[in-house]
Amino acid sequence: MTALESSFGPAEVPWTCPFCPLLCDRFSVDAEAGAWALTGSDCDRARSGLARFDPAAAPAARPQIDGVACDLEAAIAAAARLLAASRQPLFGGLGTDVAGARALYPLACRTGAICDPAGGAALFHGLRALQDRGAFTTTLAEVRTRADLIVCVGSLPSARYPEFLRRCGIGQGGAAQFVLLQPTAATPADPAVAGVEVVPFAGDLFDATAMLAACVAGRAVGDAAGALEALAARLHAARYAVLAYETSQLPAQGALIVEAINRIVSTLNLRTRAASLPLGGGDGASTLNAVFTWLSGLPLRTRAAPIGLEHEPLRFDADRLLADRAVDALLWIASFGTEPAPPTVDLPRLVLGHPIFAAAVQGSATIFIPVSTPGIGSAGHLFRTDGSVLMPLRALRDDGLPTVADVLRRLTQALPGAAA
Repeated sequence: MTALESSFGPAEVPWTCPFCPLLCDRFSVDAEAGAWALTGSDCDRARSGLARFDPAAAPAARPQIDGVACDLEAAIAAAARLLAASRQPLFGGLGTDVAGARALYPLACRTGAICDPAGGAALFHGLRALQDRGAFTTTLAEVRTRADLIVCVGSLPSARYPEFLRRCGIGQGGAAQFVLLQPTAATPADPAVAGVEVVPFAGDLFDATAMLAACVAGRAVGDAAGALEALAARLHAARYAVLAYETSQLPAQGALIVEAINRIVSTLNLRTRAASLPLGGGDGASTLNAVFTWLSGLPLRTRAAPIGLEHEPLRFDADRLLADRAVDALLWIASFGTEPAPPTVDLPRLVLGHPIFAAAVQGSATIFIPVSTPGIGSAGHLFRTDGSVLMPLRALRDDGLPTVADVLRRLTQALPGAAA
């Protein structure tokens, strides 16, 4: 028994929460009351995620073909026929873990599929900036132990990541100053509750980050900079400054904002120490991107085509492909819960998801296979939002459902011409 496990009560199970890209692992789950109760945190995302699962009952959902229940073998055979007949499939959602990602890649290569996760546009804000200019990033542990100035750009992450402030040491005895850079028109944060100092700016986030980058570089920007010049001076004076931002809260063309943040960090690193902390990549998006990059050398939005690998970060956007009817079949994976739900499209669909989808996907041209949720009904691994930490997920119980990896491996073998 580890020191962490020994600190929990007899009915409490140590748990890593899979419902947020912070992947907090200091929680526990108590099942004595007949329902999973979160202990050690009041995180709304963790509580609502647990509420989707009943620890006392086995999932009643069965695979379906066009709304008619069937066994798993029949569903996999039908799915193999669907993909074999497709000239250009799209693999979307991609809510799975490392094992699921490793099983998805050979299937994508066999079928020539385009792969884009739910929230792919947000993921690619940071990826495109990284591809263009590189980046200095940090980890949550280093933010907590070393940062003395944390600047959140545009929004307060604790609204969507309830444990974020605690993970940074804010309100936990940490010495870091916490600053929120946000538009003057936005609802102000409550500094009495969050310990947040608000630095307002006029205009949009593109202007603010560009002017802050100019101030940090020592260029004259005139009276328009206002409080940004003072913030630039604080960044230079800090021993270790961190600029955090949420990719999902950035507007269209948000890669330009990320590039400005990366310029600020690069300039600071000439004389002091600084890093950025992107927050995002939940529901397996960061994990899928990491695995596909290992296996192919290219990130998501890449297709294994007859001419070789094609990486098209703009053209292979899933929303664009569906709107343009540029694909003729959809494989949607969402194993972590009821979101992201599969889109309603006039295409043949294969959905691997939470059992609650059974009612939502009934109808023609849809194959549904309920799958286990990593961290609930099966073990697994996910990459945390800071990118360099792989977190193990412990199953709370065996739900008897197949994992995404199991289904995808069997589906690949069922394709015509597959090796025995």
